[in-house]
Amino acid sequence: MSAAPAKVLSIAGSDSGGGAGIQADLKAFARCGVHGMTAVTAVTAQNTVAVTGVYPLSPEAIVEQVRAVADDIGVDAVKIGMLGTAQTIAAVDRALDLVPAAPVVLDPVMVAESGARLLDEDAQEALRTRILPRAAVVTPNVPEAAVLADEALLANEGALPDAAESHHERLAVAVHRLGPGAVVLTGGHREEVTDLFFDGERLVEIPGPRFAGGASHGSGCTHSAALAAHLALGYEPLEAARRAKSIAAEAVRDGLRDLGAGAGPVDVLGLTRDQSSAARGAVGSAGGYRL
Repeated sequence: MSAAPAKVLSIAGSDSGGGAGIQADLKAFARCGVHGMTAVTAVTAQNTVAVTGVYPLSPEAIVEQVRAVADDIGVDAVKIGMLGTAQTIAAVDRALDLVPAAPVVLDPVMVAESGARLLDEDAQEALRTRILPRAAVVTPNVPEAAVLADEALLANEGALPDAAESHHERLAVAVHRLGPGAVVLTGGHREEVTDLFFDGERLVEIPGPRFAGGASHGSGCTHSAALAAHLALGYEPLEAARRAKSIAAEAVRDGLRDLGAGAGPVDVLGLTRDQSSAARGAVGSAGGYRL
């Protein structure tokens, strides 16, 4: 009998265009070789151009999805994405009690690639106080980190480690003081594509290439899902963050830039590479025939 794969649960919104949300998470889980499961927080009507509708699920539906998975299959790690409302955050807070041993990766989704707001302003404090302290790793970009840090950054401005010299380092430290085990400040919104890892002791840069011609819709979801998958596989947070960085960068590089009229989705499964290989194989086979 073969061993069961690691099992990772995505608690996030659904993207009807397949580029972000639970759809991106499931593809990233498959890329990492883990079994993916979902608890949908909201259904979005979305494509590469815009989010045209957001329809939150009831708190009861969210909790019961997690309960069904936890009671039967089990959960080795949790990735949390779009939450949207304070009511949803309260439901997810309750649901996490059903999987107390699973490390949590929080991607604090606030704004979609298209610019649509995906977290109510009155839900920001609930995210800070109810979910952030439960996270093993939180993966904000720079604008998200600035929102999360808020008063904490200002209050602790004079009490940061000597190593925290830049604004981005101070952001990472300030977010960490809100309670997560580690912070990965992602580099997609910075001039250089360097993630910054801080776990209370180590400030470590995780560099990566920039692919200006790639497609990045769903890159944040892919990164946090891959990080959760590697925690489920037994990697410690820094190494999990390094591997997630590499996977997300490759997904942007291979992104489906010609899909849709807006920002194309990342390609974490290498669909375009597989098609190119298949095409080359077909040409090679044809060359062996006498026509």
